[in-house]
Parts: sequence; structure tokens; C-alpha cells
Amino acid sequence: MTYPKITINKNKLKENVEILVDICKRQGIIPGGVTKVFSGNSELVNILIEGGIEFLADSRIENLELFKDIPLPKLMLRLPMLSEVEKIVDYADMSLNSELLTIKKLSEVALEKEKVHKIILMIDLGDLREGIFEESEVYELIKDIIELKGIKLVGLGTNLTCHGGVIPTNDNLKRLSEIKENIEEKFKLNIEILSGGNSSSLHLLEKNDMPAQINQLRLGESLILGRETAYGNLIKGTHSDVFQLITELIEIREKPSIPIGEIGLDAFGRKPTFIDKGKRKRGICAIGKQDIDIEDLITVDKNINIIGQSSDHLILDLTDSKDEYKLGDKIKFDLNYGGILKLMTSKYVCKEIE
Repeated sequence: MTYPKITINKNKLKENVEILVDICKRQGIIPGGVTKVFSGNSELVNILIEGGIEFLADSRIENLELFKDIPLPKLMLRLPMLSEVEKIVDYADMSLNSELLTIKKLSEVALEKEKVHKIILMIDLGDLREGIFEESEVYELIKDIIELKGIKLVGLGTNLTCHGGVIPTNDNLKRLSEIKENIEEKFKLNIEILSGGNSSSLHLLEKNDMPAQINQLRLGESLILGRETAYGNLIKGTHSDVFQLITELIEIREKPSIPIGEIGLDAFGRKPTFIDKGKRKRGICAIGKQDIDIEDLITVDKNINIIGQSSDHLILDLTDSKDEYKLGDKIKFDLNYGGILKLMTSKYVCKEIE
């Protein structure tokens, strides 16, 4: 087997999905599965479908194109680029939007293709990533949208915690409900979907504090790591180790803990600092910053410390481990969401579904 590799436990993944789907459906929420960490792997997507996910969402249109034959609605998660509008209409049933020019272009392309493309208008509730911030601008935009053919405004959405770290609350999500009610009254429209964000909104379901009109969530990290992302708490019954990294030791030697000589810049233009711990047993694994950042790694052997990395090497302190590691032995790591995303994207990391 080729190393480094990332292993995916399909049974644990399915159990996570089933638990999250049940939590959502018991409170009238349509659960969508964010597939970006799968990098287009249809076997993993099918596990989401088996677990009860009702639509797929991805920020890369290339992945949605790979899923074109999967009979589930598909949502373009990132605001569309003007240069990819044609593909959006071809491979996404819905997209999140905030710019009138983009919506007009979607309308033109959909008309040419004799399609109706659905849009969810994004509202910025304070996290300051995508979406319309001023409420008055929302209503001005709606005036233009309802005149366009080839598209259908089906919902309002928001995104929280991803940039500003703003936690979803009953109060801020209730504002989305109020804007929906105002639109329906002003323009005599039926807004079918209120998309209340991502895995960070799950804590409201656990407390029975989700505004009643919120009826959709876009779930990624909670499916993969089994936790809500507002506070990072594990959801009861789920697994945090669905994905694990396994690396191979390519050197084990006792060396000083401080480099010898004048310290300049490292391979990434930073001046490193070191603590003198005397001579230590150091191991090098065949993986580096090209694939993963050390901040994304959690050693399974808690007595191993991560010292640093270069483009292609991960340097470890093995001194305190109770295991006697040998050349060629494998070191396991648990991962955070960002680390899984990077490893699944890297073509140099083997993927093994077990």
C-alpha cells in the first residue's frame, strides 16, 4: 500500500450521517451534505445518500459535474464566478447568490438552455463573508430578480462562523425569517427555503432554539467529524475519527534540539525559534507542507510531539513514546476539517475507503 494515505471508515461515516439526518428531520430541517472534502469521490457521496442526505452541496463545480448522474438535487455552495455560469446551469440545480450581474447572467444562460435555475439569495447577518448586508438592498435586488426569466428565487440563506466566527443564535437567524416575511408580503412571493447555515447551527437544534421557519442546513464538518462547529462539541453517538492519516517513518535518529549555526529563514521565509531540550530521538515522516499543515494534525500516540515540517518532511519527537518505532513503521494522525480537505485534495496522498 502506498503511503502517506488517508483512510476513511465508511461505517462510521454512515453512522454520523444517520444521526445528523435524524436530528434535522425531527425538527423539520432538510439536511444537505457538503461534499467538498470528498474531492469528487462518488463512493463517499453514496454513503451520504444511504444515510438520508436530501441534497448535495459543493463549492467546486468540477465536483458537481462528476455527480451529474446522481439523482439528487445539487447546490453550488460558493457564489458563482461569471466565467463558470454556463457550467453552473449545466450541473447545479441551485446556487447561492448575492450579485445582480451574476444572477442576470444565470438568467441568460438558463434561457438559452431552456432551463430554470433556482437561486438562494444570501443575506449577511454579521459574519461578513458573502451576502447582502443592508436589508434595504435586499428588497431593491428582489425587484430586479422577479423580472428575470430562466431563474427562480426559491430561498434565502446565510452563512455564519466561517469568517468572522459569529455564532448562530435564535435572534440573528430570526432576522432571516423576518426578511422572508417582508419579501413575501411586499412582492407576493413564496420563499420555499430558509437555509440557516452550516454545522455551526446544530447547537440550536440540540437546545430546541432554532427559529421555526428555518428549514434547511448545509452540513459538512458535522458529518465528517461528528461535531457542531459553533463550540466544537461532539454530537452524541458520532465518530470524530472517520478520517485518519497514516504516514511512514523514513529516518529515526538522535539529534540535538537546537540547530547548529547561525539561524536564518526557513524554507517558507520565516525565522524559526527552538527550545533546548538536549538530545532527542527524532523521526521524519514522508509527508510535508505540500499536503498538510502541522496545525491540522493530532497525533494518535499522545507521547509523540510534532516539531516542524518542510515541503516534503514532517519532523517528530519520538523520545517520550512508549513504543519503539523502527524505520518503515507507520505513524497515525487524527485530523481537523481543514486537514482532511487538504489531504483529500492532494494527489500525492493515497485514499483508502475501508
